[in-house]
Amino acid sequence: MDRVQSVSPQQSAPQQSAPARDGRSAGTGAEGGQGSRRAAAQRQQMRQDLATAAMELFASQGYEETTVDQIAAAAGVARRTFFRYFRSKEEAIFPDHDDTLVRVADLLASAEPEEHPLDVVCRGIKEVLRMYASTPGVSVARYQLIRQVPTLREREIAVVARYERLFTRYLLGRFDTAGEIPEGWQHGGEDDSMLAEVSAAAVVAAHNHVLRRWLRAGGRGDVEAQLDHSFEVIRQTFWGSSAPGARRRGAVVAPGASGTEAETSAARALSATSGGEVLITVTRTDAPLELVVDAVRAALEGVKQA
Repeated sequence: MDRVQSVSPQQSAPQQSAPARDGRSAGTGAEGGQGSRRAAAQRQQMRQDLATAAMELFASQGYEETTVDQIAAAAGVARRTFFRYFRSKEEAIFPDHDDTLVRVADLLASAEPEEHPLDVVCRGIKEVLRMYASTPGVSVARYQLIRQVPTLREREIAVVARYERLFTRYLLGRFDTAGEIPEGWQHGGEDDSMLAEVSAAAVVAAHNHVLRRWLRAGGRGDVEAQLDHSFEVIRQTFWGSSAPGARRRGAVVAPGASGTEAETSAARALSATSGGEVLITVTRTDAPLELVVDAVRAALEGVKQA
């Protein structure tokens, strides 16, 4: 968070145009908007410069041995400028989380009511992943540093907890106002808070698992695809047995379905009556689909004849 320093009477403040009555700068129209965007870009660039300087010093001479004065000097600014952008040197390790948390909160607030709440949370945590993936080299170096410094590990845990609390609050809010979502998510009692906390924790844990694996690999590989796979596992775990008609983003579908003939058949199987028994099959992933279907059909026929 930026903190604006006041100017004492003895100091000479730079000449500035008077602000407009509505709180904007005196620039009007496109010029005023461009000025605001330029100022925001400059602030963001300074945060990145300070964070980069901090990371380089931490890597070359150690975290404990590096001072704020050294970081500021390496970035070419004064000590007080550093504290306008960061409250401490450990905060400089995580320069983007405040902005990312705001983006995620905006995403949750603007989600369509008919979108499944778990899908919304998955989209939210993907914003965090993209923050790391946008600068692989910096993210890998930061990961290696955090593993060596207990203070930074504690800071990282606190940062992760902020996202988890945000997702939990969102899910609890959806319990209160949700319309057509799986019945298992609407108990109307104490289970609501438990499901919200467990679901939020599962999404965050999946993100952390995928992210750490990607960082250990040096920031190589399609990390978003890996995260999407983890989301599918979570969806099946939390609402694989939910009632047909649960809304996913943009359409009404059965649990697990996405429109293909095979997935539609699977959805019909999930919505079958409760009178039948359960058949568990095991097959190789490279087996032809038609052979798998024939084997399942033969097994079902055998059950009926028994």
